[in-house]
Amino acid sequence: MKYISIIVLCIWLGAGTALADDLAEVKTRGVLRHLGVPYANFVTGAGDGLSVEVIQLFAAHLGVRYEYVKTTWSDVIPDLVGKEVRLEGDNVSLGKDRPIRGDVIANGLTILPWRQKAVAYSAPTFPTQVWLICRVGSDFRPITPSGDIDQDIAATKALVTQKSLLGKIGTCLDPSLYRLEEAGAKTSSHPGNLNELAPAVINGLSETAILDVPDTLVALEKWPGQILVLGPVSAQQEMAVAFRPDDTSLLQEFNAFLDQIRHDGKYKKLVEKYYPAVFDYYPDYFAQ
Repeated sequence: MKYISIIVLCIWLGAGTALADDLAEVKTRGVLRHLGVPYANFVTGAGDGLSVEVIQLFAAHLGVRYEYVKTTWSDVIPDLVGKEVRLEGDNVSLGKDRPIRGDVIANGLTILPWRQKAVAYSAPTFPTQVWLICRVGSDFRPITPSGDIDQDIAATKALVTQKSLLGKIGTCLDPSLYRLEEAGAKTSSHPGNLNELAPAVINGLSETAILDVPDTLVALEKWPGQILVLGPVSAQQEMAVAFRPDDTSLLQEFNAFLDQIRHDGKYKKLVEKYYPAVFDYYPDYFAQ
């Protein structure tokens, strides 16, 4: 199945040029369509967010109109590539054609190996990591950092043996990505959106949950004194903006634009606006 999936993917990538809207076509159309899932402070759902403002600036850089296209975690990649995308372990297979609804995905999309087989990522835009959280007042206690990430992950996983743990299949918070069932956790996938994981734990629907750094920072600010970070279940990861694999000109233009707003300070100011606490955790990341 792995071999067949790779062949199908290669055939599709080779044939995809006719379907793609690359840089010149976006300029001719006069609009850049931003596919976004409301998530944390990347896409707030209120018309703003870090990703929203970055892609608005990119559209202005291209001289085209910005258009937001709301989507879901299960639909966001198919909406970009124009194919049904099914996850099969560490691989993806492509199904029926479907309408292409956007030109770029930007909503705090973590770089994952299986996603790299379906989309082309920009240069990294945001640091992240997956953390285990619980409700304040529970019997859990945070691990003592050892200075060794592998030891810290093992110590964190030891906390979830025979404990309920909430994640979200098909996202960076899929418990299977971190082998949490193998660690003895009683895992389940939340039927709602990722923004609901923290309140689900606060309300006692699960003993623990996994959240990534951006969502945890938002949750700590939104529900102060109600959630506790226990430790990491992953090494540091990165987020980026996603493009169709054959949209190389649009991707290269975005990377040049991102480099520009990093150097002139615009990007750091946007990060400060939406994630002021991230600099306490990753002081060197945005100084690059």
